[in-house]
Amino acid sequence: MNGNQPQRRIRLCADDYGISPGVNRAIRDLIERERVNATSVMVVGPAAGREEVGILEAAVAHNPHCLIGLHVTLTAPFHPLTLHYRPLQGGLFPPLSKMLRASLSRRLEPEMIFDEVKAQIAAFAERFGRAPDYVDGHQHVQIFPQVRGAFLSAVKNAAPGAWVRQCGRRRPLARRFGMPKALLLDVLSAGFRRQAVRAGVRFNPAFAGAYDFTTPDFGALMQDFLGGSPDDGLIMCHPGFVDDTLIALDPVTDQREREYAFLSGDGFRDMLAANRVTLG
Repeated sequence: MNGNQPQRRIRLCADDYGISPGVNRAIRDLIERERVNATSVMVVGPAAGREEVGILEAAVAHNPHCLIGLHVTLTAPFHPLTLHYRPLQGGLFPPLSKMLRASLSRRLEPEMIFDEVKAQIAAFAERFGRAPDYVDGHQHVQIFPQVRGAFLSAVKNAAPGAWVRQCGRRRPLARRFGMPKALLLDVLSAGFRRQAVRAGVRFNPAFAGAYDFTTPDFGALMQDFLGGSPDDGLIMCHPGFVDDTLIALDPVTDQREREYAFLSGDGFRDMLAANRVTLG
């Protein structure tokens, strides 16, 4: 690496705090080690009660650079907080694929999304005693058509000091086609950023971290994520320890342990130094 390149400050965010005790435990450990400097909390998750919130706050007390945000959740297998929310499938939010199709065909009801996002912000505030530092979305639902306008309005109304996550990369077009998932996020994020600008809501300048959750060499992926991230860029990650709760709720299991193993190890510390990246 070029020792003359400028120092960059990156926001490395561990998603899904609250989905399971094992995920929570891994995230807290990385916060205390100062290997991540943000975590997004799923207030609708089964492990997001007052006790788990209190332990998280204690971990963050050891890492003053760490932010705590809200991970707005609008997809299965989780329940909405608002009683009137639609569409539902078996009493749960619809699966990701159905949510995306409904948003693209404009079959959603933005008023219900607005109310649900506000309810999740209120639940966060009730448990933490304050508004979230930022607001993002589980499975990137916040950038979907129809969702994004309601999401931004709810954030501006209920958490006006928070910034929001956009999921577009900042890299040459020729280097964007290797990961179809990331390319789709680039496209959807363009509209999200335009609406955020009109709404006067702040967002991260660049994003990285999207992949198919099957690559065993997470270190190689992280090197690529760091290389494409400008100063103040955001990288998401999903570290965790597998437990029965996680297995019942999410298909991403063993890969979380691979992410944790890399992020907690000396190799990641050395990678940050070689890339002149700080998480401070």
